[in-house]
Amino acid sequence: MVPFNAGGATDLVARTIGESLSQRVGQPVIIENKGGASGILGTDTVARAPADGYTLLLSLSTSMLINQFLYTKLPYNPQKDLSLISQIAAAPVTLVVHPSVPANNMKELLAWLKANKGKASYGSWGVGSYAHLAGAYMSKSTESDMVHSAYKGEAPMIQDLLGEQIQLCFSSAQNTKAFIDNGRLKAIGVTGTQRMDILPNVPSIHEQGVQDEAYAIFGWVALGAPAGLPQSIVDQLYGHLREIAKDPKVIERIQGAGFSTMMNSPQEFQQNYQRDLPVWKKLVEDAGARLD
Repeated sequence: MVPFNAGGATDLVARTIGESLSQRVGQPVIIENKGGASGILGTDTVARAPADGYTLLLSLSTSMLINQFLYTKLPYNPQKDLSLISQIAAAPVTLVVHPSVPANNMKELLAWLKANKGKASYGSWGVGSYAHLAGAYMSKSTESDMVHSAYKGEAPMIQDLLGEQIQLCFSSAQNTKAFIDNGRLKAIGVTGTQRMDILPNVPSIHEQGVQDEAYAIFGWVALGAPAGLPQSIVDQLYGHLREIAKDPKVIERIQGAGFSTMMNSPQEFQQNYQRDLPVWKKLVEDAGARLD
């Protein structure tokens, strides 16, 4: 189950993993897309399914972690209703600005924002998205009173950035790389603590000396299941993922979608989840983002 529409980066990862998993288990792995409500509909379907190993969830940190702080009426509790199997891939994003912004790195951008209070706008692909939360944090920490412009997706956000209707945004490399390469957008940095495989020349914000948790954290694509999945099935699935991770074609597809391969263990996933949880909670609270 992919709780987002077909054709996106998450769907691509699901089909890549599903194809390899099918070859390993000797039976078809069917990808069902059930998009809507920021991943809630499809994730809730999995949370209510039998914990027999036949229904799996491939989703983003949005539906598996962040939504519990955003939504007042979430129909599932991700900490109680889901089994965590593996973080398939890290999903850092780029921070890009219009070329007219006189900043070439993170410290210069923060200084410019402080000096231009109330003059800058940032975009996001929706209230509660990382682009919104990180932008709100940046605005608050620099006391720059940036205006938030929420869009229905990344594509219209990028078009407005190209047209200078907004000055900056966080966005996936899949949507910004071509414009970074041709100079129509300027890359300030990437989130997380490491550089992206497809943008090796763009430094992380963290390595630039700006090590706030809000920028060091990153989203992810992960495999989950209904809570109560027997440990033997969890172990089998993770064993398959470890072998799938050795396939160069799988790695190439995941990196091509703007992600970095992780394929960590259920224990590592749980540790990362608990580490990230308070950071996301505070980001949502600081942004004042609440949805019904």
